[in-house]
Amino acid sequence: MPKKSEQRVVSHPPRKNAVFKQERSKVTHDALIKTGFAMAVERDFETISISELAKAAGYSVGAFYAQFRSKDELFDALVLTHMQRRRETQSALVASTPLPELIDTMVNNIVNYYWGHHVFWRVVLRRTLKDTHFWTPFRSHFAASNDRFIKRVEKEIGRSLRKRELENVTFAFQMLMGSVNIAIVNQAGPVFIGQKQFIEELKRAFLLISDLETLMGKKLA
Repeated sequence: MPKKSEQRVVSHPPRKNAVFKQERSKVTHDALIKTGFAMAVERDFETISISELAKAAGYSVGAFYAQFRSKDELFDALVLTHMQRRRETQSALVASTPLPELIDTMVNNIVNYYWGHHVFWRVVLRRTLKDTHFWTPFRSHFAASNDRFIKRVEKEIGRSLRKRELENVTFAFQMLMGSVNIAIVNQAGPVFIGQKQFIEELKRAFLLISDLETLMGKKLA
């Protein structure tokens, strides 16, 4: 039998162990976010328990708390997931859609997405009433969407927009998202967000406020 000093302890290198744990942790983290988002689209997130969410994702409550300190922290992660998805979608639309078709495509995409996720989005809007700082990243997100659209228009017309033109386009975006938010919160009517007319009227209002047809020198609808 070898002496104690000659015995070798066989183990995985610490670096590989750390990488393995990180990868396994990421799988758990991503699964909880995916499941949480899927559930939040169907039900008010405040009614979903941690144990229910963890079980649906295939993990224990302990595994949940190894990733998130609370359900609120998971909700913050869902918000980031939402914004990343919207940023990727909108960037692709603005970059690849011919401008004459962009307003129609963009408004359809925005209305259909938020109406399809209205349960989740209503919780987001409710939280902004309790904590005004909660809206800060969304404000930046919408400003970035507006800026991408403006750059696309400027590229199309071959010049920078003037102050008044910038204000027109920016307010058109504000009107668009504000109308969607109000419709989701209280469905005021008489035209409701689930109706085709809602999208048609929003497109008409966007074109009117942004004055894009004047900028482009042609009709866009």
